[in-house]
Amino acid sequence: MDVPLGPVTRTFTVSDDLSGDGELHLVADTWGDPTDPPVLLLHGGGQTRHAWGGTAAALARHGWYAIAYDQRGHGDSDRSPTRHYEAGRFAEDLVEVAADLDAAPVVVGASLGGLAALLAEGILAPGLLRSLVLVDITPRQEREGVMRIVDFMLRHAESGFGTLEEAADAVAAYQPHRARPRDHTGLRKNLRLDADGRWRWHWDPHLFDPERGLQTGTVAGRFAEAAARLRLPTLLVRGQLSDLVSPETAAEFLALAPHARFVDVSGAGHMVAGDRNDRFTAAVVDFLAELGPDEPTG
Repeated sequence: MDVPLGPVTRTFTVSDDLSGDGELHLVADTWGDPTDPPVLLLHGGGQTRHAWGGTAAALARHGWYAIAYDQRGHGDSDRSPTRHYEAGRFAEDLVEVAADLDAAPVVVGASLGGLAALLAEGILAPGLLRSLVLVDITPRQEREGVMRIVDFMLRHAESGFGTLEEAADAVAAYQPHRARPRDHTGLRKNLRLDADGRWRWHWDPHLFDPERGLQTGTVAGRFAEAAARLRLPTLLVRGQLSDLVSPETAAEFLALAPHARFVDVSGAGHMVAGDRNDRFTAAVVDFLAELGPDEPTG
């Protein structure tokens, strides 16, 4: 029987915090046969699962079960009522999601998603993953690039946009290297229309809570330690135009994890999968082909 390529929606349940009180539901789209080896696709901060459509479909065609889920506080997944958005919490979510799968997954993680995977495999649960692809993220990031991303995310977080065209203008100004789409279908998936008629980014502004936000928590400072502990097949994909991951920070990561592979994608900035999806997807598919879908967990 032929299995539809997808997407098919499924839901994962994770703990809101380490106390075990409260649950969050994470919404995912899946592509391919659930009996195929799994690949989890983790988007970056401020994005949604829809960032991975083209790559997920390609992975399914190559014999992988691709799963892209909205991380907590993003897209259609639940927002944390306790505002737990420390980097370590996203890693703990990944540990719980991976435990729901029938086999150890490959993780392809962009930015925040990559940091979550790095902490999950390197600190919280070594041996959890089968393989790791870090998408334009390293333990140390260039400060100017980080601040530019945060500024873009927060600038319209509360006020929103009057029209989709206004939102498109903001994205075009932020990503001048990318050709502006002719329609707003993709952009609309990253926005929600609120009761006041304003379009706002589809993520919880409390991501930047000063006490429990992305830049807090004790685990978050252990990215370099996590990288040095990696023993599984690893690929770092950098956008050649990235202002977040420089050649220097990429070299630092490769010194910490000398077994890792490295690919520099020309014509792409920090949003590698969106900027040059063809080149990005080819790099990931080729890397996983070498791993081999029938290989045992590393």
